[in-house]
Amino acid sequence: MKVHLVAAGKYHDIDFARLELLKLLAEVPEIRTSVATNYSDKEAIENCDLLITYTCDLVPSDDEVETLSNWLRGGGRWLALHGTNSILRFSEQGTVETPDEASEFMRLLGTQFAGHPPIAAFRVTITERDHPLTKGLRDFSVVDELYLTRTLGDFTTLMHTTFKGKCEEFGDAEWDESEVPVLYERTFGAGTILYLTLGHCRGHYDLQPLAGYYPHPERCAWNYPVFYELLRRAIRWGAGNA
Repeated sequence: MKVHLVAAGKYHDIDFARLELLKLLAEVPEIRTSVATNYSDKEAIENCDLLITYTCDLVPSDDEVETLSNWLRGGGRWLALHGTNSILRFSEQGTVETPDEASEFMRLLGTQFAGHPPIAAFRVTITERDHPLTKGLRDFSVVDELYLTRTLGDFTTLMHTTFKGKCEEFGDAEWDESEVPVLYERTFGAGTILYLTLGHCRGHYDLQPLAGYYPHPERCAWNYPVFYELLRRAIRWGAGNA
């Protein structure tokens, strides 16, 4: 089984996330993994069985989106994690904007990141309890970034949370109470995208150039066994064994 891992981007401890994912992949002896920092390796994407992405503010080119789309239509499976659907721009007013600058890519994923409140504990509810990815799991609480997204395509929500309040750092600041997807499954052609929004992590030096030193490293969902269980199930899903 071939897995292609794209791990790169801004404001996160990408090295930590990459290593943790590689350790999980190494638990499955039949998996062979290639690793990249962008979407440019067309051959690796076209030939992989499972694509895993842990990125932030990393957007593929139009040609690379076409490669991803064709690969999915042919039956590819894509595990998209945390900030894969993010575009971040800083305004003169100091807010973080999430503009529509990669509409085809975001429509492919089915969502685009729009903001999050400060890191805090929130409750995650299992929406689809009979799905192989969630069967037997209980609702749980987790300290992480609660990702708020714009819906751009059809998908099946497998886990969700709820939110009403303000995200004062972001241009989209006001949010009415609504159900927020945490894990969803999206069909595209013969392929499938599995998107899990949990998994923020940041070390001392990951906010450069915004800040030279970040005093409080964050591991968020990576501190919880249930997150690793979800990742292991997602890898099995990618192998067709879910």
